Amino acid sequence: MSDVVVVDEVSTEVVRETQDLIDAATRTDGQPAVSEQGRLQLCGGRRAGVRHLLLRQDGTLVGYAQLEDTDPVEAPAGELVVHPAHRGRGHGRKLGQALLDSSGKRLRLWAHGGHPAARHLAQLLGLALFRELRQMRCPLAAFERTEPAFPEGVTVRTFQPGADDEAWLALNAAAFAHHPEQGGLTQQDLEDRKGQPWFDPHGFFLATRRRPDGGEQLVGFHWTKVHSAEQLGEVYVVGVAPDEQGSGLGRALTATGLRHLARDRSLPTAMLYVDADNGPAVAVYERLGFRTHETDLMYRTES
Repeated sequence: MSDVVVVDEVSTEVVRETQDLIDAATRTDGQPAVSEQGRLQLCGGRRAGVRHLLLRQDGTLVGYAQLEDTDPVEAPAGELVVHPAHRGRGHGRKLGQALLDSSGKRLRLWAHGGHPAARHLAQLLGLALFRELRQMRCPLAAFERTEPAFPEGVTVRTFQPGADDEAWLALNAAAFAHHPEQGGLTQQDLEDRKGQPWFDPHGFFLATRRRPDGGEQLVGFHWTKVHSAEQLGEVYVVGVAPDEQGSGLGRALTATGLRHLARDRSLPTAMLYVDADNGPAVAVYERLGFRTHETDLMYRTES
């Protein structure tokens, strides 16, 4: 018999069980079915607006889902995964239905990788395709000797943990005011990422301008990430202050991070994520040599 239990927080033992389940699915599917944010929220204790759905079969954890209801406008967002050894038995549909019920029938559901089984499940749940997120990749050799051209008056340095937290969060919120998933990052979200093994402040670049009072104003950033096991660099996030957009700052920051990944970290390839309908950004990345590698899809209820 299988039952779905919905909880606001999971124990250390259940975190380990769930991480093992996600790892097993990742080995089979080629990419995690639960996002980085979801994995951080799994092990970070109780979080406002976050619920965990656990599906057990005769005591064994066979499926996991997470529901995040923190966006004041959009429907709650969900992710789910079923252990590869227990697929084809209706567990995915049961978890999906539990997500629908827990969200009050207002749901956005990620399908990382856009696999056929996920598309089929979305159809069974009555969800329609809403968003396409592309993972793009690019060889890094050409960026090793890149000399970025920054707007006049802009200088670049690296992030100083603690000292730069507040200013960076404010800039990130302004740069991504149109993008709640990124723009809504909190101090706790930043702390979660600073606590990860991959975090490296030397790969976190800040663009600054000098203020009339002699102080410093953050105007842009490029946070890079290294996936050591895959020997893969990532354009984790690039942000530019609204009044600096269109100045070429974003392109210069992107080139700075790619040069760091190529020259300082000796990585052969870089990746990034971009919404497929963000035509200008896709065009910029394609001119830099990025090409689509795989696609994540988001489905949602029609209402």
